[in-house]
Order: sequence, then C-alpha cells, then structure tokens
Amino acid sequence: MKVVAVGNQKGGVGKTTTALNLSAALALRGQRVLLIDLDPQANTTSGLGMEAEGEDTVYPSLIGDVDVRSRIRETGRENLWMIPSHMDLAGVEIELARSDDHLTRLRDLLQGLKPNDLFEYCILDTPPSLGVLMTSALAAADEILVPLQCEWFGLEGLAKIVRVIDEIRGSGASPGLRIEGIVMTMFDNRTNLARQVIEEVRTYFPGELYQTVIPRTVRLSEAPSHAKTIFEHDLNGLGANSYLALADEFLARHGAVVAG
Repeated sequence: MKVVAVGNQKGGVGKTTTALNLSAALALRGQRVLLIDLDPQANTTSGLGMEAEGEDTVYPSLIGDVDVRSRIRETGRENLWMIPSHMDLAGVEIELARSDDHLTRLRDLLQGLKPNDLFEYCILDTPPSLGVLMTSALAAADEILVPLQCEWFGLEGLAKIVRVIDEIRGSGASPGLRIEGIVMTMFDNRTNLARQVIEEVRTYFPGELYQTVIPRTVRLSEAPSHAKTIFEHDLNGLGANSYLALADEFLARHGAVVAG
C-alpha cells in the first residue's frame, strides 16, 4: 500500500477536490483506495455524503488503542473506502502535541495496514495548515502530491512545503519522503498569468510537474454540495475527464497497469 498525502498549507487551492476526485478516479480504474480525511473541516467526508461522530474518525486510534481498521467505512462506491473526519478531530492536535512521538503515531498506525494488501493506495487529505495533523500526515506518507493554484501566491506556498518536507526528512520520521508530483489546479486558459505560473513551476520542478492540468469549472465546485464526486455529478464534463487523466498519469508514474 502506497501512502500519498495530498497537501498544501495554503487553503483554497483545490486540495480536497483533488484528494476526493483522484481517489474516486483511481477506484474507477480498478484500484482499491482508502481515503482518510484528516481535515477537521471534514469537507471530503461531506463531499462523499458521509457523516461521522468524533469516535468514527482516526482520533481514537491516534490517542488510544483502537484498531484503525475499525474506523474504515464503505463509501457506497466500488473500490473506495474512507476513514471520515469530524470537527472533534481538531482536539487531537492538542493531545498529540503533548506526546514525544506525535510525528510517528499516524505512520505506525498505517504501517499496520500495509502487509494486508487490503488497498493499493491510501490517500490522506490534509488540513490547510502546518500543524500537528499536517506534519503527522507527511511523516506517515511515502510521498506528497501538491495541488497548486495557477496564481503567483501559490509559488510561495510551494516553497514552504519544500522546506517542511526537508524538516520531516531531517527529523528521521520519514527519511524517504518526496514530492511525488505537483498538480496545477483552477486553470483558466483565458489568462496569460495561469500559463506563466505553470512555466515557472516547470522550470524548477520539471520532473514533478504533472502534464494534466485541472481546470476551473462550475461543475467541480458544485459537486460536493450534492455529496457527489465529479464522476457522479458530470461524468462526461471537462472536470471528470481531467481527473481521469490525472489518475492515469499517476498510475503510469507508479508503474501500474491502467484499466480502462
């Protein structure tokens, strides 16, 4: 099982949209995916039409002896499972911060799932911050996928993410952590700025930048309000096609056979 954190400490960059729809696209491609919502705002959870109480989240497993496998829930979508979130998860930041092993607790929990071959991928939707939950997710991940809005401010956020990754590696919590890829989101083909930002990222991260670009569309924005993935909301639209292309590129990077 490959653990992939979808993260950017800057909000409003399409992070949750990407975590949710990439997970759904991988599931449509026949991959068994576990999506873990680590954001107390629980937008990924509600975006899939799920509801959770505090004890349904990863919270009890992080602070006690609750088997993380008991937190996994079916989403009603083939090949896609979830550990949901709830606003109570915000409390774990305080409790974990008091412990010496706060960086490695989530990593140790997820290690227990790897030998079972239950899932090909575990996708972590992280909070838009650099708090304990975010750093714990990075320490637990094999790699990070960074959604980046096509604006200049996004480049500043990318620089911060790179520094945090270096710190996590240096701490020894996840020495092999790497940026798996950078996904440009909210692309508007009508503006020169969007294309300039993409070229700037390509200059500094040519190997990490995905060829697939996620457009800014109304359908992508409104799908979560209907508790649907983009494939359930607008299967043949530009957003759905883009996330399927992203999933195919993701699988090709990981040496997986893409099933139509």
